[in-house]
Amino acid sequence: MSTILTLHDPQVARSFYAEGHWRDDTLYTLARAHAGTRSGAYALRDSTRRLNWRELARWVDATAAALHAAGLKRGQRVCVWLPNCVEAVVVLLACSRSGYVCNPSLHQNYTVGEVVQLMDRIQAAALFARPGYGADAQTSDVFTAAQALPSMKGVFCVGAEVPYGAASSEVSYGAASSEVPYGAASSEVPYGAASSPTPASALPFPAPDGDAASAPEVDTNPDKIVYLAFTSGTTGLPKGVLHSDNTLLANGRAMVEDWSHNAQTVLYTHSPLSHHIATVAIEQALVAGCELVLNDLKPGMKPLDWIVETGATYVMGVPTHAVDILADLKRRGMERLGKVNLFYMAGSIIPPETARAFLDLGIKPQNIYGMSENGSHQYTMPDDDVGTITSTCGRACRGYETRLWNAENPDIPAAPDEVGEIGTRGALLMLGYFNNQLATESSFNASGWFMSGDLGRMDARGNLQIVGRKKDLIIRGGHNIYPSRIENLALQHPAVIKAAAFPMSDPRLGERVCLAVVPRDGARVEGMDVLEHLHATGLSKYDMPEYFIALEAFPLTASGKILKRELVEWARNGSIAPESIRWSAKP
Repeated sequence: MSTILTLHDPQVARSFYAEGHWRDDTLYTLARAHAGTRSGAYALRDSTRRLNWRELARWVDATAAALHAAGLKRGQRVCVWLPNCVEAVVVLLACSRSGYVCNPSLHQNYTVGEVVQLMDRIQAAALFARPGYGADAQTSDVFTAAQALPSMKGVFCVGAEVPYGAASSEVSYGAASSEVPYGAASSEVPYGAASSPTPASALPFPAPDGDAASAPEVDTNPDKIVYLAFTSGTTGLPKGVLHSDNTLLANGRAMVEDWSHNAQTVLYTHSPLSHHIATVAIEQALVAGCELVLNDLKPGMKPLDWIVETGATYVMGVPTHAVDILADLKRRGMERLGKVNLFYMAGSIIPPETARAFLDLGIKPQNIYGMSENGSHQYTMPDDDVGTITSTCGRACRGYETRLWNAENPDIPAAPDEVGEIGTRGALLMLGYFNNQLATESSFNASGWFMSGDLGRMDARGNLQIVGRKKDLIIRGGHNIYPSRIENLALQHPAVIKAAAFPMSDPRLGERVCLAVVPRDGARVEGMDVLEHLHATGLSKYDMPEYFIALEAFPLTASGKILKRELVEWARNGSIAPESIRWSAKP
């Protein structure tokens, strides 16, 4: 019996099972099945360990036994605050095995205080953490603070073979977080040989060959809640998204089928394990039975090196990751990206030049749209052309539906060719927000569609084009301006590698558009040249930016998305000084 209140509806569930979107598998039983049939095949890899399916399943059982010994009950929450290491995946699978709820979305740039507050909100019963990890790890002790929580039953320390994050202060998290030398140790270092002792208040992480005899009976219910991910929280407190094994695996099954992944695929997740993109990677690896490679780099190694060394064939990340990898490839004069044949990109617009550069390398770009609430539900297909890949997010995957609703009244369908709010429903959808009835019910329209808060339009073939967030909408004197339209056109400029349009306050008009760009390879970009380009590529004179600035880099989230609210604040407090520009047609 589940002790967590959710949106699970038996009638809806029966239809998902009948259509094959939901099945009897769980994350754990898939891993265990691979261990039984392909025990020696590789399953999971970081910079120091490479586990086969048998080793992975055995370690998961030992971890489940340790959680049971700590006194956890089914449905209780297990938090993971770790870098990209195999232990983080082991914990997720242990939760699936025993009916616990894994919360992996504690990012590296969080402070101990923020992590403790989030754990308290969900009444966490266990924490897995590493000394020296986090924004204020040198001055705060998460182990002692976690032990003080009334709900806490077990705090586990993942021993660091070397000082992890030794260069974290030198690299902005998200922009090049993968370049922080996390797993710098030799694979010959014995497991648990830490550079600093385990905190007195913490339990050691279970050994890979630890005793699993006391592990509880396997929870084979695929409809139990197994995953709780905090939303990015751009306004107010982040919400806790709830998923079952089935809502997660429905996404993995669809992507594996549509893109023909199999046991020979080597999947590299560039995104951190605290982000939902990496969860989608785990889903696909379990469904396909392929090896999952984590973004855990040895000292001095770049993502390009790791991709080549591991033989990755499929890379998952955001466009920022793709741009950086292509730039490194160009600097080195390399003509191939190892064995890669597919590059998944989600979270923002794919620059056309990036897509074409991949196609020239024999790599198919995959444009993705989704959220923690519904996974990577919208994507382009292998036979889509360049225009479709760069200008749309494709169509909804098997088991899911997408429909546009009136931007002002989400209970009314949008008219044909009208920009509308994106609504979705289906087998991939979350089962509600943890302990938040108001947020859960207010996320749906009167017809039961989950409203994303994003605006889009459908092209003639039913492909979804993202226009922007409703909250990102810039309103200039009552005229609606969509930032993504400006950004997409700006990215077609040969000297622009990244672009962000954001509002600057105006006493008369309310808001004016500022366009910020990052030049390609140190090129010089002038504001008026960009306006000429925007005009030539079809931007209305009424949507033209009125402020412009070129920056060396953008502030980014943990997953590599541009933090526009930071750009707005920088402009407001004078940290940056965009120039005033005005478009006028040449006579």
